[in-house]
Amino acid sequence: MVRLATLCLALLAGAVGSAYAQSDPVKRGDYLVNTIMTCGNCHSPIGPPSVTAGRDFSGGFTWDEPPFKVTASNITQDKDNGIGAWTDAEIKTLLRTGKRPNGVQIADVMPTAFYGIITHEDMNAIVAYLRTIKPVARSVADPEYKMQVPHHPFPGSASPYTEAMMGEPVSKGFYLATIGHCMECHTPMGPRGREFASQLGAGGFEFKGPWGVSVSRNITSSKTKGLGDWTDAEIKRAITQGLHKDGSPLKPPMGYPYYADMTEADLDAVVAYLRTVPAKE
Repeated sequence: MVRLATLCLALLAGAVGSAYAQSDPVKRGDYLVNTIMTCGNCHSPIGPPSVTAGRDFSGGFTWDEPPFKVTASNITQDKDNGIGAWTDAEIKTLLRTGKRPNGVQIADVMPTAFYGIITHEDMNAIVAYLRTIKPVARSVADPEYKMQVPHHPFPGSASPYTEAMMGEPVSKGFYLATIGHCMECHTPMGPRGREFASQLGAGGFEFKGPWGVSVSRNITSSKTKGLGDWTDAEIKRAITQGLHKDGSPLKPPMGYPYYADMTEADLDAVVAYLRTVPAKE
């Protein structure tokens, strides 16, 4: 009886420890930041190699656009150059609204317009993970704002989701695709900004970089121009391996190496959502 009781207690302790590990906010934040949100794709130095060893999250890409010239910020815990001196509330405010602690609205190339949907639990997890990123004393150029661009939340993302709202694959897929700001790149730009209302997911936006020029693909359910005649496996291979339906390689800046670490369930949910995106030709 004593042995049995000891064994039961050991199993219970193991189960509790396992459950705690699975619910650890830092691990959840690590997963989100380094997979679907692809934060390092912009905030880490780009060059040979693609992410400079030991300088992850210390600043990266520069965008020189008509409204602004900005460089992706240092988001390590360095107090002088990064966000080490920011409070948790200040980090969350920037992610949800695009406002820095001094009240300045940052450039909309940072996809804060998509982050209002992040659940309170996931937001806490993201901040918890960011607190673990070691300080890197690297400064980047100050932003130059030629005009202020208003913060317009992506349709359906203005308020935080709840866990209950992700009970079925399509809703969960919408959540993941939104925090992954998929439609930021895969929706064309019109005279008043992204044409979410009329051309959601139609592609056609150009990206210039070390890879040359790449054009975002149509990811609507169109069978002739989009993903309508792709299998689920082909879509997931494109997301995680950067391969077209015909096997030819796709170009950056889509973060294939980040998506490769997503769980199968999350990939299935993203595909389920993409199947619902109205066809655009």
